[in-house]
Amino acid sequence: MLTKKILDKIFSQLEGEEFKVVYWDGEEQSFNTDNSSNFNPAFTLYINEKISLNQIRKNPQVEIAEAYMRGDVDFEGSYKKLIKMIAENSASLKNEAENLGTYSEWKTQKDASFSEQAEGVQKHYDLGNDFFSLWQDNTMTYSCAYFKNKDDSLEKAQQQKMDHILKKLNIESGDRMLDIGCGWGGLAIKAAEEYDIDVLGITLSEEQVKGANEKIRQKGLSDKVKIIKKDYRKLAEEGEQFDKIVSVGMFEHVGKEYIEEYFSAVKSMLKKGGLSLLHSITHLREDPTHPWIQKYIFPWGYIPSLREIVWHLGEQSFHLLDAENIGFHYALTLEKWLENYEQVTDQVREKFDEEFVRMWRMFLMGAMSAFRYGDTDVHQVLFSSGKNIELPLTRDYMYN
Repeated sequence: MLTKKILDKIFSQLEGEEFKVVYWDGEEQSFNTDNSSNFNPAFTLYINEKISLNQIRKNPQVEIAEAYMRGDVDFEGSYKKLIKMIAENSASLKNEAENLGTYSEWKTQKDASFSEQAEGVQKHYDLGNDFFSLWQDNTMTYSCAYFKNKDDSLEKAQQQKMDHILKKLNIESGDRMLDIGCGWGGLAIKAAEEYDIDVLGITLSEEQVKGANEKIRQKGLSDKVKIIKKDYRKLAEEGEQFDKIVSVGMFEHVGKEYIEEYFSAVKSMLKKGGLSLLHSITHLREDPTHPWIQKYIFPWGYIPSLREIVWHLGEQSFHLLDAENIGFHYALTLEKWLENYEQVTDQVREKFDEEFVRMWRMFLMGAMSAFRYGDTDVHQVLFSSGKNIELPLTRDYMYN
């Protein structure tokens, strides 16, 4: 059969682990084996339904992922070895996709209006606090953690990330801080507790506002921390001023066409000499977001390149003070999330359905691969509004 011949050809070109493929008619094929009796596949791919190569040709990144979501394609065995082999053979897989005559429409980046951006954020984060709490740590920090040792617990690494950020901001008594895209309030709460400053956190998610304010109430910090639902652009129009502005894992939702507006809003709200830290996923180049991610996980999201960010800093007369790449830390974070997620899939399935379980598994696995093997990183960029000559002369203050 032509379809199987084409797939066999593709699989035979993959180098690395021994693996097996079981087709829809029960036929089995082994790859990367010397045909000895010691064949021990690292994983088995199950192609449960005949794949339409014509459909894959149109949009391979979406069609293959959707096939897994439906259960038409499945696997068992080591997902880490599967991810590694796909990543290490990405060039040959891309060549085969091009040989199939894939169309190029999937390479485009969606533009979005303000309302569409808000809708995209809410679609993702308003899945429910009970969903995220199933596999997050107690801090409910849904962004890259900071590991001092690879065996750090997830919660310890998230606490270390928040400490790292707050030290970089060189917080002083009397400061007022804005947290743009504050999530469930972990960073805002820590800043108020440990530095005794006033913090305003903003998000577009109703669920996050509800969850964050409940934690704030329980800790007795309602006079120090305020979490509200508001767009940063609207807040800027109100003339608010802050000594420190931080944004962690939110910039990816801004959209390519609105990057300038983000920095303009920060410029208007940050006091002269004030510090801002942007913690964002980055790409090496200005590539569009993965089409499956745009469709199912982060509608209208865009991951910028570091050079895009730095260019816009100059346009607003911001001074770049420090830039740190912690991309591998996100691979470690995602491993922890995926381990947690696999332990609660029955509860996720009960709340949603099997397709949703598979969709989020694929998201976590794909993201882990991107940060471990791909051109995706995380940068923490520290900058000031105008020159700040009051900072310590060395970076020692960030690590003491």
